[in-house]
Amino acid sequence: MEAMIHSVNVDYSYHHEEKEKIELVLNHINLNINKGEFVTILGHNGSGKSTLAKHFNALLLPIGGTIFVKHMDTSEQKHRWDIRQNVGMVFQNPDNQIVATIVEEDVAFGPENLGIAPDEIRERVNYALKAVDMFEYREHAPHLLSGGQKQRVAIAGVIAMKPECIVLDEPTAMLDPIGRKEVLNAVKKLNQEEGITVVLITHYMDEAVQSDRVIVMEKGEVTMDDKPQAIFSQVERLKAAGLDVPQVTELAYELKKAGFDIKRDILTVDECTKELVRLIERGV
Repeated sequence: MEAMIHSVNVDYSYHHEEKEKIELVLNHINLNINKGEFVTILGHNGSGKSTLAKHFNALLLPIGGTIFVKHMDTSEQKHRWDIRQNVGMVFQNPDNQIVATIVEEDVAFGPENLGIAPDEIRERVNYALKAVDMFEYREHAPHLLSGGQKQRVAIAGVIAMKPECIVLDEPTAMLDPIGRKEVLNAVKKLNQEEGITVVLITHYMDEAVQSDRVIVMEKGEVTMDDKPQAIFSQVERLKAAGLDVPQVTELAYELKKAGFDIKRDILTVDECTKELVRLIERGV
């Protein structure tokens, strides 16, 4: 498969003036994110996941090692423009990304700065708003929208730039459950129907289980990298890393510990229900 993002021995550190020390935040990160993948990165606060995300479109540059985006080295100034067109970023607070007083004008802001022709901007804005199911709100004022709707507008603004990859840094952290569901559905649709590569930074396990692949970070290092079923079946290891697991996965884990013959890689309520029905039918 073609690599969208490739990191080789990437290191990064912050200088703490108050503590008068240098803290290594990323330590020899080696990763390959393929075109069209939906990848989730998990880790408790301070694990380095957000710092890594900012390397994916050259907001931060490694102090050691190399990040390649479509084979372009992020440290080379000549590639920055192309890299940032290929990898769009969506952050935690949508209010910090919305710049206009009308939804469609906000979504048009990025393409206008790229010097796109007005007719194509109109096409891109309509396409982007339809992609996140916000077209009917195109003439609304962003400040009157719900949190989930604002975040979808922010995502539409990135889509209008026509990136091949979107990196979302805890985009649902400030949203209620309805808003979280709206945003995740929009992200999944972009990945599945538009083929956009998605890198999602989150601390919600129910979001992570819907991705193709889960990466776990601890103390600036990648400690786990596999399919969701393989990751979340390792309940004790995740808990030791300060992470939760989906409730149904933990239920299956506890039932297995209690001696019931139940699968440990259960991720959804439907899977759990089927397993419990199977146990009941066997008279367990």
